Amino acid sequence: MSEQPIGVVGAGTMGQGIAQVLATSGFVVKLYDVANERLGRARSAIDKGLGKRVAKEKLSDADREAALARLDTTTTLDALQDCEVIIEAAPEQPEIKEKLFRDLSRLSHDAILASNTSSLSLTRLAAVSERPERVVGMHFFNPVPVLKLVEVIRAEQTSDATVARIESLAKALGKTAVPVGDSPGFAVNRLLVPMINEAAFLVQEGAATAEAVDEAMKLGAAHPMGPLALGDLIGLDVCLAIMEVLQAGFGDPKYRPCPLLKRMVDAGYLGRKTGRGFHVY
Repeated sequence: MSEQPIGVVGAGTMGQGIAQVLATSGFVVKLYDVANERLGRARSAIDKGLGKRVAKEKLSDADREAALARLDTTTTLDALQDCEVIIEAAPEQPEIKEKLFRDLSRLSHDAILASNTSSLSLTRLAAVSERPERVVGMHFFNPVPVLKLVEVIRAEQTSDATVARIESLAKALGKTAVPVGDSPGFAVNRLLVPMINEAAFLVQEGAATAEAVDEAMKLGAAHPMGPLALGDLIGLDVCLAIMEVLQAGFGDPKYRPCPLLKRMVDAGYLGRKTGRGFHVY
């Protein structure tokens, strides 16, 4: 295991989860965000997450303390310049991610820049970097400490060595790396989010309630969670953004975002994180 720290950019839900898994797996982590308030919330959430693992006897108190000691937070991007790998988990907006990749590639020519993007083009992100062969997708799934999959997305420019290092890192985190090409939505979200979108159409058309749709898919398709409850967990704004990427990337009307989904996002009903989506929390 490298002694160099791993950087995580973005202290939201995904950044918190990634940082927690890294720290628990023995890596020194530098978690960056623009605001100290967000970093404070992230550290509290990670502490709570580790506490749950202790309560379930999946982690000892000593290991929890050691993991927290390996976690450093910063509002200065320059603090990441000694990181071997930097995992970007910023909001799913191309302009934000592209600026970060420009800045990070100037900051460190040696670091691998891995994006946790759920749908955006890795080839496009690599193109704005000064070392495009070191750009790769490392797509974790929420909740990161629980779900074992990491989609490893190769941009057109990504080197074999970069892919091998990220697959090795995923294994060190107890994850399973699945290689996927740089296509809109990659594999999981290209299948999953259109299902959530279609479930929203069922509700919009009055064919079934959100509760009925979710119960039907749990009992009839053996899904552990219904598609609309899952959409609420992911964030309906994220689901909408992915549908828009799919529609723009493929130009196929089957990826048309459901108008009800759009209205809910406009209303601020984003799911669990706002207390209301297709269900109330």
